[in-house]
Amino acid sequence: MDLSTTDLMQLALAQARLALAHDEVPIGAVIYHVPTDRIIAQAHNRRILDQDPTAHAEILAIRQAARELGDWRLEETILAVTLEPCPMCAGAIVNARIPKLIYGCADPKAGAVRTLYQLCSDGRLNHRVDVEGDVLAAECAGLLTNFFAAKRAMGKK
Repeated sequence: MDLSTTDLMQLALAQARLALAHDEVPIGAVIYHVPTDRIIAQAHNRRILDQDPTAHAEILAIRQAARELGDWRLEETILAVTLEPCPMCAGAIVNARIPKLIYGCADPKAGAVRTLYQLCSDGRLNHRVDVEGDVLAAECAGLLTNFFAAKRAMGKK
């Protein structure tokens, strides 16, 4: 398989598009397991579907990957997500010991990897994550911009 960062982000974007079908905020995530060269988790936002404020794409993918590997430590994995993770998700990434994060576009309102906070690189925490941002950023941002523009046009939150 040998997936590039762009390939991984394309898979995350496919998940984000699935979220749109459920009127969820279009954010998608995938987790790639390097030793087995395979995708072990794929998820999209499901906060509305699940009535769960923690049902972010990253959290759901992390849970799925942990079940798949039979371990809470997701060492030797790469997480790709279409939007810079929020504080909850960045904390989960650190706690899961994910070594590499790839994200699409920055989140000026809740970004906790580089924009508002730098949780994944904070030396005070027990794990640091190698981060690559701005992968297919325009495409990732476009999905979100169009989604929220449509919501505003309909007078919804």
